[in-house]
Amino acid sequence: MLQIPIYKMKKVVLLCLFIFPSFGQSQKKKEKLSTVANTFLNTLTPELRNASLFDFNSAERTQFFFVPIERKGTSFNQFNESQKEAALNLLKASLSKKGFYKSEEIRQLEKVLLKIENPPLIFNGKKVIRDYLDYHFWIFGVPSETKLWGWKFEGHHISFNFISKNNTILSSTPSFLGANPAIVAIEGFKKKQVLKSEMNMGTQLVSSFDTLQNNIAQFSKNAPIDIITKNNFKAEKINPLGISYNELNASQKDLFLELLDEYMDTYIFGFAEDLRKKVYRSGIENLHFAYAGEINSTKGFYYRIQGGDLLIEYDNIQNDANHVHSVVRDLSNDWGESILKRHYSAQHNVN
Repeated sequence: MLQIPIYKMKKVVLLCLFIFPSFGQSQKKKEKLSTVANTFLNTLTPELRNASLFDFNSAERTQFFFVPIERKGTSFNQFNESQKEAALNLLKASLSKKGFYKSEEIRQLEKVLLKIENPPLIFNGKKVIRDYLDYHFWIFGVPSETKLWGWKFEGHHISFNFISKNNTILSSTPSFLGANPAIVAIEGFKKKQVLKSEMNMGTQLVSSFDTLQNNIAQFSKNAPIDIITKNNFKAEKINPLGISYNELNASQKDLFLELLDEYMDTYIFGFAEDLRKKVYRSGIENLHFAYAGEINSTKGFYYRIQGGDLLIEYDNIQNDANHVHSVVRDLSNDWGESILKRHYSAQHNVN
């Protein structure tokens, strides 16, 4: 029988989802995802619609970038107010409230960078003009209630990649969130810390390690300059794994699972629970935590969580450790890889 640690109410809900599949279905019914996507497309001019639509098998679908570059698709800069609202509704329908809030907070950081980067950043030989509207939308295939389709939302420090069928999100990875500055303490802007929980819980866990645990978990005194998987199409397990879940004490286990939930809860409820169940089915004892660098230091801090097919990376080293990158990868289902294999296999068997 599947054993799930129940350390707070969220775990009780998760257990109910296993035992009672209909649990939670009495929530207010949301508009179908395909309907929200088509509503967005229907607000667009023919030119913008054509620029937003791509073939499902387009190479654009299976690549992601989190740096300030020129992108295809259509952006907020091209939308009128009703189009912006429809675009944001699609994002809201694909993420949890927490995930949507984080993405909006990250967009607002572009206003901070616009003020503090003087002279402007030069990237790949080009001057970067920070713009919180320079975030793009792609639709892959035709939004349908019954057929596979996908969509992407991306800009500086944000990349979400979705696959859907039957109005259910089947894949939301790879997903990337970053923050620069991670802590805003600049005149003219409200003081805030974007991706605060990811930073604080990671450092709290490291701070709680005894000498033996730390020797297992820390693989280097120096943090890598960036996430190790970068924006690679295929992510793979990274060695060393670090300290295992079973090598943690009870309070550390709770904190570790709370940190894991912080990443999972970015996603829409159904997909978040599916991903969480996948992790537990692979064995919670197979979860590992590894880190490098120093906490509470300008030298930088990196950690990763691995277990089953899940890989999470967090890195804060650039700009004197005030520039965060984080990514969630599903080693078997990024870009809906395993979903597509089953889909095409089923089609082949039918034919």
